[in-house]
Amino acid sequence: MAGGTRSFEMAKRMVAAGHEVDMITTSREDGVGNDWIMTEESGIRVHWLPVPYSNQMDFLQRVWAFIRFAYRCTVKASSLKGDVVFATSTPLTIAIPGVLTSRRLGKPMVFEVRDLWPQLPIAIGVLKSPILIKLANWLERWAYSNSKRVVALSSGMKEGVVRVGYPENHVTVIPNSCDINLFGISGSDDDAAVSKLLPWLGERKLVVYTGTFGAINGTDYLIHVAYHLAKSDEDVQFLLVGDGIDYDKNVDLANSLGVLGRNLHIMKSIPKTELVAIIRRATVATSLFINLEEMWANSANKFFDALAASRPIMINYKGWQADLLLESGAGIVVPPDDTIEASRLLLALLNDDERLKKASQASCDLAHKMFNRDLLADRLIKVLENAVEAS
Repeated sequence: MAGGTRSFEMAKRMVAAGHEVDMITTSREDGVGNDWIMTEESGIRVHWLPVPYSNQMDFLQRVWAFIRFAYRCTVKASSLKGDVVFATSTPLTIAIPGVLTSRRLGKPMVFEVRDLWPQLPIAIGVLKSPILIKLANWLERWAYSNSKRVVALSSGMKEGVVRVGYPENHVTVIPNSCDINLFGISGSDDDAAVSKLLPWLGERKLVVYTGTFGAINGTDYLIHVAYHLAKSDEDVQFLLVGDGIDYDKNVDLANSLGVLGRNLHIMKSIPKTELVAIIRRATVATSLFINLEEMWANSANKFFDALAASRPIMINYKGWQADLLLESGAGIVVPPDDTIEASRLLLALLNDDERLKKASQASCDLAHKMFNRDLLADRLIKVLENAVEAS
């Protein structure tokens, strides 16, 4: 399905390593009933529960969707057999069926932290009630204390886990990974696909954002960068692809600044195969967030997709990804609150073919040597096996 594929890709490699895998997940579409559906995907037994969910929902609506799934998930998971329970979050509420299933089956749980909840919703102001904050903090500690091992997607996330009292030697950092097989080899039909999807592009340079249009993503940042570049270089084209609560707001902003359809284009989410062709065609790919320190520890899929496609990357936040780009030369880090300076730095990169070539090679090297999905899957499998042995 559209969105992150980490769990699916890791599960495929568990099957290839000789393990049996049951995956419990959701089908997000409306009108598909209310009963569990089981399919087999690449050797994984996938148990689907229809739970309508969208980034267009407000925070409380999403929390309710999480709670509904947590309850039904506990019943389903407890009916299955296994040696280890692997719960991957966000949302933090996934810890509830994880822990309860672990207890009912008498098997260890490994908890994966993909975002630091509840710190993030507290920081952006969507979780304000003192009672809910206290409850969320308790749930976080409860999740960790009931985990035999914890997997964190970045060193910053590991620090957040250890900060609340979990043993550091039981936390393993396994970042998001690069799908080299999907992004790394240009298909013969890439040019045709891009020409069909982006008939306005031609041979011009392309800056892309692919992902959620949410409150924390700050995609309006790139619209303002496009506005400044439109004054000096209309040969540079910008494309935002995705969906979310801020989608219409972004369209309205681009219209008001006079860049929509001129040097900036916005598209709804598209199939992964088409998205791959666009990212491979990009001159520079981007990963964006609002100026919020709590986001510096993120492990965004779009960042790793760009590495897998050997694309130079522009980000507007600090943290481990910024350090990685600066050390490797795989891209640039622009100021979070200065889109004029960001446009200047971006244009300097776009106009330097030798620098673009070196950044592309650096991205490729990182994808193959540091974030190869096969290597990281092996590391995750070892964590799960060690949790069983430790029990």
